Amino acid sequence: MTRDGQRVRGRSRPGGADGGPGTGPAGREPGAAAGPALRTVGLSRVYGEDESMVWAVDGVDLDVPAGQTLAVTGPSGCGKSTLLHLLGGLDRPTDGEAWLGGLRIDHLGERALARLRRRAVGFVFQDHHLMHELTAAENVELPALLAGAAPRTARVRAAALLDRVGLTGRARHLPSELSGGQRQRVAIARALVNEPLVVLADEPTGNLDSAATLDILRLFAELRAGGQTLVVVTHDERVAATADRVVSMRDGTLAGDTRLDGGGSTGLGSLLGWEG
Repeated sequence: MTRDGQRVRGRSRPGGADGGPGTGPAGREPGAAAGPALRTVGLSRVYGEDESMVWAVDGVDLDVPAGQTLAVTGPSGCGKSTLLHLLGGLDRPTDGEAWLGGLRIDHLGERALARLRRRAVGFVFQDHHLMHELTAAENVELPALLAGAAPRTARVRAAALLDRVGLTGRARHLPSELSGGQRQRVAIARALVNEPLVVLADEPTGNLDSAATLDILRLFAELRAGGQTLVVVTHDERVAATADRVVSMRDGTLAGDTRLDGGGSTGLGSLLGWEG
């Protein structure tokens, strides 16, 4: 991609601990690499053409180590959600590289990319994206079935995950019969059913009240304690404060990168200013 005839280099500062990600490793199956769970090199996404061209993501270099909880913050329209979609293979970059577990994903074919998403990435969205005609259990089972799991295996996984998120008694309820917080817990269970390498959450607490938000953050803290790699896009500084690390975005670039102490479950209620 060029501007005024010259190739644009990323303006964001490197996210890697060594000062820059360098060149990604040779393509391997997700989880096989010793490097970061997620990596981007000069990642850019442009929409429109000529005078209407918008650089939604502009030259982002980022490493996310396995097991890290990363919060991505910034004002509306700064590129947070676009970056998350690029990390998870829901969108393709205009330029640069995207790596997942040691495998470069930005040049995969559509079928290969879809298989990879089902197997290695769990998504949690602000509006849940649950199938309204399916029960909570069936929603959780669905990604496992699509990934090739036997029906019995999918049922066993779904039951265990619904128990984990405190919804065993709601397994046969439709989404319309659940509260907003309960629907989001179903969505988190669904994201975990294939034991993904990474979980990507886009404003997962944006539509929830304080009590439901605290429930979701407790679940995320449990995932963090279990070594799950988690990337959370959020506009809420209280949510970001529970992460291991916070990167802020502005105009499609990384404007800051801060490592936090005391993230996760320790002092969660007092940290957020809510009753635990």
